[in-house]
Order: sequence, then structure tokens, then C-alpha cells
Amino acid sequence: MSTGDRASTTSAQSAEIREKARRYFLPGAGHYYDEPLVAVRGEGSRLWDADGREYLDFFGGILVTSVGHAHPEVAEAVAAQARTLVHTSALYATQPAADLAETLARLAPGGLCRTFFTNSGSEAVDTAVLLAKAATGRQEVVALRHGYSGRSALGQALTGQAGWRGVPAQVPGVAFGHAPYCYRCDFGLTYPSCDLRCAKDLESVIQTSGSGQPAAFVAEPVQGTGGFVTPPREYFQVAVGIVRRYGGLFVDDEVQSGIGRTGRWFAIEHYGVEPDLMAMAKGIAGGMPLGATMATEAVASAVKGAGFSTFGGNPVCAAASLATIRVLEREDGPGRAERLGRRLREGLEALKARHPVIGDVRGLGLMQGLELIDPASGAAKAPAAALLARVMDEARRRGLLVGRAGLYRNVLRIGPSLLVSESEIDEALRLLDEAFTAATAAGGPM
Repeated sequence: MSTGDRASTTSAQSAEIREKARRYFLPGAGHYYDEPLVAVRGEGSRLWDADGREYLDFFGGILVTSVGHAHPEVAEAVAAQARTLVHTSALYATQPAADLAETLARLAPGGLCRTFFTNSGSEAVDTAVLLAKAATGRQEVVALRHGYSGRSALGQALTGQAGWRGVPAQVPGVAFGHAPYCYRCDFGLTYPSCDLRCAKDLESVIQTSGSGQPAAFVAEPVQGTGGFVTPPREYFQVAVGIVRRYGGLFVDDEVQSGIGRTGRWFAIEHYGVEPDLMAMAKGIAGGMPLGATMATEAVASAVKGAGFSTFGGNPVCAAASLATIRVLEREDGPGRAERLGRRLREGLEALKARHPVIGDVRGLGLMQGLELIDPASGAAKAPAAALLARVMDEARRRGLLVGRAGLYRNVLRIGPSLLVSESEIDEALRLLDEAFTAATAAGGPM
């Protein structure tokens, strides 16, 4: 078959897959780009589509491929376990799940030592909140504006963005505090002269939005889908201190920020606060579906009957997670994220200096975001969602994949593999620079 024939065959395959997705997926199951990318193969930081095009993947399946695509050690662990035992249900103990729980207890901050496995981040957060309610005997929960907690009914109720509440969630007892969103402070203040007003206002939220007896405070150390909103370093000490004075527990949502992504094994370690419960998923298993909820001994011992998950702790997924963590420990994944994150951040700050449409650069480690604005609109910090769509299109044309987030859909998300190289960081920065230049030159609405 000639190269031209092969190209036409793969193009036909792309069209067929897109048509099936259009016809058979739920209409609300959206894709990036007007013409969705059809991914067929990945290796390391690279991804290929059905048309044979190669991409530098700097979104990593929403920060999932923590050791890159198809890492050979993870792939071999999956294959070996699949040849031995694929599933038993959580009614039985397995070696991979037991070893993984032990490993997480070793890596987790503070007194977190007990684990309940699920299949996703949504379930992990749900489990953490249910455990907090059971342990405290209370029902009210404090979450944050701009936060995101998943697709379940409870997850949507905890989510502080209307756009992610596809089905109205009828779960009472959730109150929302102000996010530590310094770039768009709800109080019009500036850090550090703000005196952490957003954190201190949680006391008013507790006193006015319910009985004054919260079961839990649920927060992401870096708000992922909220646009990589990154709190000041003192924020959690103040916020968690207030909630604990009222008898509530702290649920640390590490679904996007955990497993080395921010330069620590868990992002909350940047803030000097020990959680009572912690949820994780995404990067934990190198691409396999796995969620985990961790609790302290005090919380775990207060709960009778933690529930059941048919696929939770599946031995294949647990084996993949063990292999992923083993690679990250050997390669010092958190240290790489911190070091390469500095290189990435310096490059992004340089882009901000060249492109006035970049209003803010924020994040930790290899979890970085660019908030796009329209300087010509006349309104301060006017969100530029349409411009971001053009930037993403231009980046894709040049072979770079990035993500989108934020209440206003104007935050560009970057989350490559923790094993990304310096040269790949530099390549991504060059392609982003070209994409911004092309997108702003094209004109059109911001």
C-alpha cells in the first residue's frame, strides 16, 4: 500500500469514528475542537491520531498519564496481572490491592493510613464526604466556589460551577465559601494586604448557611477544573483551622493535584496542613481507572460499614498503580515536577510578557495555567474564551495538545507527564508562542 493510500485509509477511519461518536454518544458528551481528535496510539509524551499526525501531549488525558503514555513497566504490570487474575470484587483481598494500600499509607501526609478503593475521582470524593458525615454524625458540607468534585449527584452538588451541573443535583446541605482566586478576588482585594479575607469568611459561611455544625470542608489544593486556581501558602492553615474549630473535618481533594504533580507527592504538603480524609485518582495508575479515599485511624475507626465497591481495588488497576508509583519513586517524579515546573513557569511568564492577552500565570510544579483576557474590551480582566479556543486550535495544528478550564472557559491548562524532558518543555513553549501569535493575528472575538 502506498503512503497516499495509507493516508486516505486512516482519514476514512477518522471520519468513521467521529460519525459513530456523533450518532451514539450522549449529545452532552462533548469533545475538544470542532473536529474531534481521534487518538490511536501514545508513547511517553507523544500521541498519534488516526490520520498519522504526531502530537506533544501537554494535557495528559486531564493530568492522568503521570508517567507518560504506554510506559513499558506499567504496560507489563497490567499484562502480567491480566494473565493471572483480572477480577474478584472487593469481597476478597488481593496482593496488588493490599500492597497498594500499604504504599499509599507510606506516601500520604500526616496520619492518613486507611484506604478505600473505588474507580474514579468522583467516587473517591463521594466516599470521603460520606465518611466525614458518618464520623461526625453531621450532614452539612462546606465547599468552594470554582471547585469541581465530579459527575455524581453529590459531586455535582459540591461543584461550584454552574456549567458542570449538567443535571440539577438535589443534595441539600452544601454551602460555598469564596475561592482563594487572587486574580479575580470576590472582595476586590490584593494579596497579601487582603489578610486572607476569603479564608476568614468561611466562619461567616458556617454561621449563616446552616446549623453551624459542618461535617466537612472539601477543597482542592489547586482547583483543577476551576482553572488551576492556586491559593496563597497560608490559606489552608486559616481555612482548615476555622472549620476544625466548628468540629468539621478537612477533605483534601487531590484527584488532579496528587501523586507528585505539584512537586510533592500531594499538593497539600505545600500548605503545612494534615488532612483528615484525602481523595485521589487520575495520575495514580498511569491511565487505568482507579480512585482511592484515605482516612486517619481516628476517622476510620469511627465509621461502621464503609460500604462496598464491586470494582474498587481491581487487581489489574492496583498493579498498574504500583508500577506507576514505583517508576515515579525511582525517577523522583515529585522532584522532576518541581524542577521542570520551574523551567516551564519561567517560559510561561516570558510568554505573558510577550502576549498581553495572557492575564495571569499560576500553578504548582507541572500543573500550570494561563488565564486569557481581552485587553481591548474596556472591561478589566474580561475573559477571552473564544481566543482560547483559537489558541488551542493553533496549538493542535502545530502538534501540541493543551487543555481548557475555568468558570469562564478562558484558562489554558498544562499538565504533561512527570517524566517530560527539558527539550519537550522548550518545544511546548515554542509551539505555544507560535499559537498565541497566530491566534491573536487572526482577529475575531476574544
